[in-house]
Formats: sequence, C-alpha cells, structure tokens
Amino acid sequence: MTKPFSRASTARFLAAAAIFSIVPFASAQSAASQAAPAQKPDRASAYYHYGLAHMYEDMAVSAGRPDYATQAVEEYKLAMDADPESSTLQDGLAELYFKLGRIREAVTSAQAQVKKDPQDVAAHELLGKIYLRSLGDMQSQQSGQMLKLAIDEYEKLAVLKPKEVETKLLLGQLYGLNHDSAKAEAEFKAAQAIDSDSEEVVLNLYRLYTEQGDYSRAVDVLKSIPQDDRTARIDFALGATYDQLKKPKEAIAAYRKALDDDPDNVDTERGLATALLRDGQLDEALKILNSVVTSEPQDAQSMIKIADIQRQQGHYDDALATLEKAKPLAQDNLELNYNEALVYDTLGRYDDAIRTLKALVDSTSHTDGVYTDQEKQNRAIFLDRLGIIYREQNKTAEAVAVYKQMVALGGDIAKNGYQGEVDAYRDAHQWKEATASAAEAAKALPKDQSVQLMYAGQLADTGKAEEGIALAKSLTSAAGDHKDDREAHLALANMYIRLKRWPDANKELAAGEAVSNTPAEKLYVYFLRGIMADRQKQYDAAEAQFRKALAIDSQNATILNYLGYMLADRGVRLSEALTMIRKAVELDPQNYAYLDSLGWAYYKTGQYALAEENIRKANERNSGDPTIHDHLAEIYEKTGKLKLAVEQWERSLNEYGRSLPADADPEDVAKVQHKLDNARVKLSKLNTHP
Repeated sequence: MTKPFSRASTARFLAAAAIFSIVPFASAQSAASQAAPAQKPDRASAYYHYGLAHMYEDMAVSAGRPDYATQAVEEYKLAMDADPESSTLQDGLAELYFKLGRIREAVTSAQAQVKKDPQDVAAHELLGKIYLRSLGDMQSQQSGQMLKLAIDEYEKLAVLKPKEVETKLLLGQLYGLNHDSAKAEAEFKAAQAIDSDSEEVVLNLYRLYTEQGDYSRAVDVLKSIPQDDRTARIDFALGATYDQLKKPKEAIAAYRKALDDDPDNVDTERGLATALLRDGQLDEALKILNSVVTSEPQDAQSMIKIADIQRQQGHYDDALATLEKAKPLAQDNLELNYNEALVYDTLGRYDDAIRTLKALVDSTSHTDGVYTDQEKQNRAIFLDRLGIIYREQNKTAEAVAVYKQMVALGGDIAKNGYQGEVDAYRDAHQWKEATASAAEAAKALPKDQSVQLMYAGQLADTGKAEEGIALAKSLTSAAGDHKDDREAHLALANMYIRLKRWPDANKELAAGEAVSNTPAEKLYVYFLRGIMADRQKQYDAAEAQFRKALAIDSQNATILNYLGYMLADRGVRLSEALTMIRKAVELDPQNYAYLDSLGWAYYKTGQYALAEENIRKANERNSGDPTIHDHLAEIYEKTGKLKLAVEQWERSLNEYGRSLPADADPEDVAKVQHKLDNARVKLSKLNTHP
C-alpha cells in the first residue's frame, strides 16, 4: 500500500532539515546546467508536458499521492527541456517544490530563475514567501540570516511593484522585526500614500507606535479614521491603547463601540472588563467576566480577575473558591498564586500568605542568578509583598532579608529594595538602622537621584535637617527649571512640610509645579499642598487641593483616604467620608492606614462594632502607629472597656516616644496624655467603688 503523502509533515521536516543550506544553494547550480547550450524551444511539447504537470500536481495535492507528486515534477522537467528559457515553467516548478514541502529544491529553482531574470516577480515572491515561513523555525543566529534574506527579497519586490500596498506592509513588518523602526514607518507611510483608507495600513502603523511605547501617536493614527468608518478592529485597538495610557473612560467607550459592531467578540469583552476594573466599576466588570466564563469555561485568566474583584469587594471565601476552580486550568500560574496570597494576607492568614509567596519566589529562582527583565519584575512583585507581610508581623529581620534579594536584582528593583529596607526599619522605629540602609543605598547608587533624595529625607527626619536639605538642593540644576529638578523640589517640599517650615515648602512646591507638565505630575503637587494646608489646620484649602488631585485621578487610594479621614476626623460630611475611605480600602484592602481611617469613620458615625473590627485589623498590620492605639482606646472607652482603653493610650504614648519628631506633634501627644489621665481617674474610681 502506498504511504499517503502529507504536505504539512513533509514541509516541516524539510524546513528543519534542509533550509539551513538555502544560502549555499545560490551557488549550487551544476556546471552542466550553467553551461547548457541554447536550443530552439519546442513550445508545443512544452505546453503538453506543462498540462500534464498541472494535472499530476492537482492529483498529488488532492489525493495525497507522492507518486503523483513525483510525476508532476518529472513533467515540469520535460516541459523545461522543451522550452528551457520559459520563466513560467521555471516559476511553476519552484512553486510546486514549495507546495510539496521540498524547500531546498524550491529555493534552488527560484534562485536559478532570479539569476537568469532578476525582474522575475514570481520567483522573488516565492523566495520571499519561503524565507518568511522559515523565520519561526530558525535558531536565533540563523533566524537573523533568514530575516536579512527576506528583507532583501521584499526590497526587490518593492522596486518591481512600487504601487502594491501588501508588499510595502510586509517589508515594513520585516524592518520592524529587524528593529529598524524608521524604515518600517517609512514603508507603512508609503503604503498609506497609496491607499489612505486601508485599515491594514493604519493597524500596522498603530502596532509600530505601540511597540515603541508611543501610545499617543498610536491613538492619533487610529483616530485618523473617521469615527463612522471605524471597524470593530480599530475600536478594539483604540480601547487597548487608551488602557495603556490609563484612560479607562475612553477605553470603555472604545470597547463598547467595538462590541456594538461585533457583539460576540470575547477578546473585546475581556478588554472592556479590564477597563471597567481600572475605572472602579467592579460590579459591571464582574458581570461581563462572568459572561465570558459562561461562554468559555476554560478561561482561567478571566476567573483570576473575577477572584480579584471578589477580593476587592470583601468576598474573600468566594475569591478563594474561584481561584481553586481556576487552578486545574492554569497550573503553576504565577498571577493565580499571587492573588491567592493577597486573599490570605487580607484575611490575616499570614502564614498561608508567606508560604504561597515563598513558593512563588522559589519557583522563579535561577541558580545562576540570571533573569530576563520580565522575570525580574515578577520576582520583585513577589518579594515586595513578602517583605510587606513580614513587616506586618513585626519580623523586621526577615523583611530586610527579602528586600536584599530585591537589591540583588539590580536596576530600579534594587532602588525599591533599598527603599523597602529603610521602610522596614522605620516601621520598627529602628532609626539608626534605617539611616544606615539609606546611606548604603546612596553609596551604592550615587547617580540615582531618587535614592539620594531618600537618604536626604532620612537625614532630615533624624536630626540632621540642614545636611539633608543641602544634599537635596545639590540635586537641582543651577537654573532650577530643568525637568529633572521636579523630584528634588518636591522632596524638599516634603522635608520642609515635616519640619513645619511652611514658606520654604511653598517655595519648593511652586518650583516643582513649574516643571510639572502632565496631569499626573501635577497631581502630586496638589497632594502635597493639601497635606501642608491640613497640617496648618487650613481645612478648606486642603480639601480644595485634594479635590483638584482627585479630578485627575478619581481612583487614587492615597488621596481618597487622606481626604476621607480629614473629613471624618472633623465629623464633617461623614457619609461622603465613608464612601471615599471604603473605596480606598477596596483598592488596597491590606493597607493598615486605610483600615484605620475606615474604623475611625465608623466610630464617628456611631458604628462601634465595625469601628473596632477595622481598627483592630489596622493594629494587627502595624502595631507601632500611636494614632491607631489612640483610636482603639477611644472605641474601648466608648464601649465601656475602660481598662483596655487605658492600655491602648499607654501604648500610644509609648509609640509616640519612639516616633520621629515630625510624627509626634506635641499637641497630639498632650491630648493622648490628657485622655489617659482622665481614664486612669475613672478606672480608679471604678476600682474603689465596685
């Protein structure tokens, strides 16, 4: 029985086994062939054998018969013997070799033809097609050689067919693969000049700009198509680009328009759900993701996002159940396991969270210490969260050890690792060690401005204010208006705010704002101005600044928490304050400061059980904050637990005694002392009059 002929398997085998010798085949023509004498063509005979070749070719392809394939090749050769100068026959034989998966012979035949006739478009097209298809099968070095061959062929085709859009698009894509963005853009724009309405041209330009990280230009090229003429593909691309630009509302609008044109596109639904998540529309995002999972029950990634929403909504058991359901579909999925650790952390199951995170760190560890950029980023995320949990458990040594692993990864991750070390020591009120770590970072990264500013801030906080200020000032340019000065000016402003040097702080904020051009840059200026006004008890001015910042980023948890707490602490607009703080906790449910704010807002509204629950959680995550102990004491006193209140006020005073001067306002300390004294008197009376 004749073994069936499989084009796919043969092509795969020959591509792997024979394509490596494609280049030498350019000179592999036999001497006899090159020296063959000219002869008068017998076109009748050539046409006869050409017809038979076509017949056998069709039979070989449709029936999978290798004997027919061999016969087709033989008929082509007989036709070429009759008419050796025919480019049609030469191109046809080369194309047949390609169809049959006989890649080496296809290349040899096509190269022979272009040598004979450099203007033969069909031969160049076949060579270009072969080189293109072979790119993915090559090792890196061989792939580079193949890419150059493909570029060479399509450059020739671009000259031979100067008005063909598809050729220019392919050539532009090849230039892109070769990291030659300028040439790629030139080809795409040349194609656009030929056909200004081509969607493919616009999408290729869009991809080029996104690969360069130039999302603004990507949006511009997509929006160059009138809105009524945009297809679902264009609107989907717009949504994805707005997502990268962190413009969720614009992304949502684009994705919704794409779904209007293509309502069953699951990828667009996923994109819309992601944009809704970024915009804080959790319920709507959850509804869409549930619909996606109903359509595609194997979609583990959507399940992971569902679990993340459930976690943010406080449905922790549901989140764990969803992740368990996703596990068989996404074994060893890093994001799944990380989300599981976050749920454990939120629930206060620190041992489970640590176990999960350590497993992630171990599974992504390389014995040689060499990592790709993406691997470094993943490890940094896992290590940073592990360090935070150790800090929550007051395991400072373990936290510092984790952050040192981040330092070893180098680059910006090393900078974050040093910052983590300093923060871990600060949490533990180990000021000497914090300063030593900051000094070590400054020495290790002398040209890193943010690291030097971290050290400057640490000096200013620990009694060396002028030394810290001098270091920060040395990091600004003489003119004071350079873009790089922004970080230094704002760091100086923060130092002056903590030192209560208001005019100096205001001056630095003005200088920082002058070189803040984007809304995101201005946001931090407004935030610092709000803090400065709040510290001076100028509450209306502070609120105005915070609202300016929220107008830029309505989902900024830090600002939502600060403004919400400021309102709650004064007993002003408590319903609005609760809404803001709840949102902050949704965005970052492990943040002890947000949990404390939420508890305090509940206390102000008389919801003492909820107040105690949240402030106790905050205290579990940071037992060194005097304000949290003060708040907990207030709740205990209000609920008749006077002895516990006394204990908490004593803890508050103790922590104030260990705090930095900037964090221990004498007025706040005096208030706590007064409350403690009164509580002791009340407790004494209760003890003497049972």
